[in-house]
Amino acid sequence: MNPSFNITAQTGLTESEAARRLAHDGPNELPSSKPRGAWHLLSEIVTEPMFLLLVACGVLYLILGEPKDASLLLGFVFVCIGITFYQERKTQRALEALRDLSSPRALVIRDGLRRRIAGREVVCDDLIMLSEGDRVPADAALVYAINLSVDESLLTGEAVPVRKIEWDGATQHTRPGGDDMPFVYSGTLIVQGQGIGRVFATGIKTELGKIGKALQGAATEEPLLKRETNRIVRIVSLVGLAVCSVLVVVYGVLNEAQGLRGWINAVLAGLTLAMATLPEEIPVVLTIFLALGAWRMARKNVLARSIPAVETLGAATVLCVDKTGTLTLNEMAVSALFAGGELYDVPSHSSAALPEQFHRLVEYSVLASQRDPFDPMEKALNRLGEFKLSDTEHLHSDWTLVREYPLSRKLLALSRVWKSPDGSQYTIAAKGAPEAVADLCHADDAQRKAIDADVRLMAQKGLRVLGVASSVFTMENLPVEQHDFVFKFIGLVGLADPVRPTVAQALREAYSAGIRVIMITGDYPETARNIAQQIGLEPCNQVITGAELDAMDDAALAGRIGTVNVFARTVPEQKLRIVEALKHAGEIVAMTGDGVNDAPALKSAHIGIAMGARGTDVAREAAELVLVDDDFSSIVAAIRMGRRIFDNLRKAMAYIFAIHVPIAGMSLLPVLLGQPPLLLPVHIVFLELLIDPACSVVFEMEAEEKDIMQRPPRRKEEPLCTRRLVLVSLLQGLIVLATLVVVYTATLWLSRDQDETRTLVFTTLIVANLCLILTNRSWVGTIASSLRSKNAALGMVLAGAVLFLGLILYVPCLKQLFKLSTLHLVDLAICLGSAVVSILWFEAFKLVHRLRKGTAPG
Repeated sequence: MNPSFNITAQTGLTESEAARRLAHDGPNELPSSKPRGAWHLLSEIVTEPMFLLLVACGVLYLILGEPKDASLLLGFVFVCIGITFYQERKTQRALEALRDLSSPRALVIRDGLRRRIAGREVVCDDLIMLSEGDRVPADAALVYAINLSVDESLLTGEAVPVRKIEWDGATQHTRPGGDDMPFVYSGTLIVQGQGIGRVFATGIKTELGKIGKALQGAATEEPLLKRETNRIVRIVSLVGLAVCSVLVVVYGVLNEAQGLRGWINAVLAGLTLAMATLPEEIPVVLTIFLALGAWRMARKNVLARSIPAVETLGAATVLCVDKTGTLTLNEMAVSALFAGGELYDVPSHSSAALPEQFHRLVEYSVLASQRDPFDPMEKALNRLGEFKLSDTEHLHSDWTLVREYPLSRKLLALSRVWKSPDGSQYTIAAKGAPEAVADLCHADDAQRKAIDADVRLMAQKGLRVLGVASSVFTMENLPVEQHDFVFKFIGLVGLADPVRPTVAQALREAYSAGIRVIMITGDYPETARNIAQQIGLEPCNQVITGAELDAMDDAALAGRIGTVNVFARTVPEQKLRIVEALKHAGEIVAMTGDGVNDAPALKSAHIGIAMGARGTDVAREAAELVLVDDDFSSIVAAIRMGRRIFDNLRKAMAYIFAIHVPIAGMSLLPVLLGQPPLLLPVHIVFLELLIDPACSVVFEMEAEEKDIMQRPPRRKEEPLCTRRLVLVSLLQGLIVLATLVVVYTATLWLSRDQDETRTLVFTTLIVANLCLILTNRSWVGTIASSLRSKNAALGMVLAGAVLFLGLILYVPCLKQLFKLSTLHLVDLAICLGSAVVSILWFEAFKLVHRLRKGTAPG
């Protein structure tokens, strides 16, 4: 089978994403984040349209015999290169930080200690620890394996997992595939058991890396947001090119008497207009906003594996969340024991002895758990055993684990088979869902009803309830299924998992943002309802269990999916059906998950959110976001951040559209009126040096609007640049242009010379540009209110603009280069007043809109 097909089918990645990920130093979750070299970046800069336009204008000035103007423009070329390098490095540092954080993790043994490191940091001869749900980070030979099975379909195309054995030290390395081999391979999935492997190949030297190297040239599909911005840039550029061509012809015909010099000036005017209309800031803005947005999310404990998911999160209408570890602390403690018809409340900090009748229940609870557990429930059971049974004969550290029967969808219980050093029989301990353990014990109806009543009593206290059973087996060959043992029911264990203190407030914030929250848990309905009441989840009176879900057809589920917010006794595979039902109802679904079986639901959801602390590698690979601390409040904070990013991106786009209108207008209108060009290339470059940091840094650092979590989610198909946004932006730009035309006409009427006219119009344009920045910082609050919101970049941009404007107005050599004259106080007052007037209408519009509706325009 074609290896590239397997990569795409098994991981959900496009071939190009797989290629980039695999061709690097091992699997990596952030695509294309490797920094580009200085020469590579420089080669990209020198082919950018703005760079070429600057060089062309500089050459034309040299031809016209104006070396000072040419030198100034070519000097600006180096300034632009410096700014581009700074922005590129800032973006790459953010991506590198994300890459370090979001790299798949590997558990290694170094210097006798277990360490969790990034998967790409694994080196040859490292000892890697492997358990169910892990992605293998490198090719390795197994030095220890117990009941280990691996899904190698990523490499072989075979869907059936293969068994693994320990390496005998002599078997030679072979290709993937086949049972009872002692090697594991990078990218494959551990589906059962545990093992330790010694690494012998990493990165492109692995079997997976060899495939990735062959795929390096594959093309990548652009995200929707990038396609939209590219379309905008293409349309504006084509329109600008057409207008520039018209300008060159008109200017050349009007100045035909000047001969070749006239046509050179016409081309220079056309290039100036091209510089004024070219929206080269848009791709830069998109890259910086999403990259820095992902970095800011990482600081909020949410890692973005898919950069476009940063802004998509703001459109979520439904959050489907696990209870354990997300809504609760996942810090289990045994709270109650039930055995022999008696309920015992376990004191949390008491050293009192455990009553004798509960010793056997705790003993077999510990035997049914891992010796060095990762699962919080098993940790709690082991702690209780060590605390209460350490001086008894009920702990068996010298017993040998012979076999484990894992949980399955058909039976939510597991069994572990033990043998004592001097025993001739096997001892079996089972634990799991009480109804599953009752099934193992072949309980009759009366026994089941009694167990159910006891379970409900404990579940009403918000406890997670486990059943425990025991068995002995004397034959040599163990049965294939745990059902074949003869179990005896011992009792019930109730575990408490406190609700996270931040959940209730985060839930209220989600509700105020118009986001519905659905809790999905494997616990009993009574336990789920108790937790829902504690956190304030509404409504929580209706519960659908996993059994009821299986019994429903799609139509019945569609009828109830809009009103039920609690799903109990569910298994991970049922999440996919819940997601599909919500999507069919028109919801934008965010789904959390941590296990291997959660991967289909995470992949199907619009936004898959994997657990970082307790999640498996395969769950993280299937998700767009990874929740580092597994905290529900971090999801809500990420939604707030996603909305802020999208809001600020729109503000930046609005500002870009608005400011280019007056620049282009004042580059075009004087020529069409038969006057000499007013704005020269050097003025356009000066403006661009203000526009670039304003739209890419100032707006990116802008705090969110106060009402950002009081709005309903935006429609997922809603474009970045809506018709209303474009119209408002163009209106802003046209009113600024109209103001400049008034100033320009007045100076002509007053018979001011060309330099004085240019100075008044250019200064007014600079101040109007600053006013556009200030007014677009918020589409809700006025400039006065937004100034109370801190933005370090804003102060630097404003101060820099005023400083450099003062230099070119009052330093003689600079004033001569820019072809400006000195402004007097009256002239300054005219420029300031005109610029402020040009944006007052929008300030008034915001006030009126807030009074009428209390929401943001657009």
